[in-house]
Amino acid sequence: MNLIVMKFGGTSVGSIDKIKNVADIVIKEAKLNKLIVVLSAMSGVTNEMQKYIDDVSSDEKIENDLILTSGESVTVGLLSAILKKRDIKSIPLLGWQIPIVTDNNYQKAKILNIDKERINEFLKNFDVIVLAGFQGINQEGHITSLGRGGSDTTAVAIASAVDAKRCDIYTDVDGVYTTDPNIVPEAKQIPKLAFEEMLEMSSTGAKVLHTRSVELAMKNNLVLQVISSISKKPGTLILDDKKLIEKEIVSGVSYSKNESKITISGIPDRPGISALLFGLLADQNINVDMIVQNISQDGITANITFTVPNDEVNLANNVLKTNINKLDFSSIKTDKKVSKISVIGMGMMSQSGVAKKMFKTLADNSINILAISTSEIKISVLIDEKYTNIAVKSLHEAYNLKVK
Repeated sequence: MNLIVMKFGGTSVGSIDKIKNVADIVIKEAKLNKLIVVLSAMSGVTNEMQKYIDDVSSDEKIENDLILTSGESVTVGLLSAILKKRDIKSIPLLGWQIPIVTDNNYQKAKILNIDKERINEFLKNFDVIVLAGFQGINQEGHITSLGRGGSDTTAVAIASAVDAKRCDIYTDVDGVYTTDPNIVPEAKQIPKLAFEEMLEMSSTGAKVLHTRSVELAMKNNLVLQVISSISKKPGTLILDDKKLIEKEIVSGVSYSKNESKITISGIPDRPGISALLFGLLADQNINVDMIVQNISQDGITANITFTVPNDEVNLANNVLKTNINKLDFSSIKTDKKVSKISVIGMGMMSQSGVAKKMFKTLADNSINILAISTSEIKISVLIDEKYTNIAVKSLHEAYNLKVK
């Protein structure tokens, strides 16, 4: 029998009825394949745990990760109990029981090793392993959490370690769309995407999959499927671009409001200053995205603008102000009311005019561009947040992505 990894997010296991629905899906699949089922906590539970941590003002990393990962124990236990009542040979496991070994970077831990042989031993005796996502154990024996998108990362890492045929990511939507249907109701589901396209979509705001999980799947050439736990519609397959018969020039339009713009003015224009600036941020694990540098008229100083996630802007601000003597800049400004808008498509590598159409469409809607970044298959612009919806709608229409 083939081995399939199935991951169910918080909305899919948000109540007992929903967990019973997950059991129905698992039982149907278990007739055909051996399964490892990775679960998140019930929707809202991890946020509730974080609130408890905030209420006691805890700065203790070991205790905080122990608290944050507690919700998965409940869903794993409940699903396994339901499966056993329905005569499925199931075993519930937490990350440390595999073990999933991580580094010591609490709340953002990276997986170092997964014991493949131990998983195979479990699979000899059980048809379904029900495994807690989002968590691991470090080499000192402490529970760690994997951070944002941690359950997706768990599922893909496990699937890669055991050479699974496929990793199915079940969610409350029936695949990846050309853009957010909440903004553009005419958005259409995409049947197949290349890893690179999904990676760019994830990194620029699409919330279906987290960037880390897509990177890991691409590295291991693991086929992903994003599929609904509610409807019975076919999902979106994410795979090697060589398996795509037809490559769209633009596959989708994504956006992210989780952006803050930081502008440093009057910084010395000399070799090594950028390395120092962004090195200080990297040392604090701050993720920098778009970067624009302008040389001042005097040719002595420069202005550098870049973006960071909203939840890291205060830390970035403090790091830079603490090191003002090293960096020798004159002022720093932050702006949280910005959005990143991106157009993505494998066909962009062989087609010209995509950027021209994007910039003209935004100009026709009187939307000013604050910054630009590009890759072979993506163009991103930073704009005022209040224009997010009109930018997404107009670009989706300009590239003719709606349901035909």
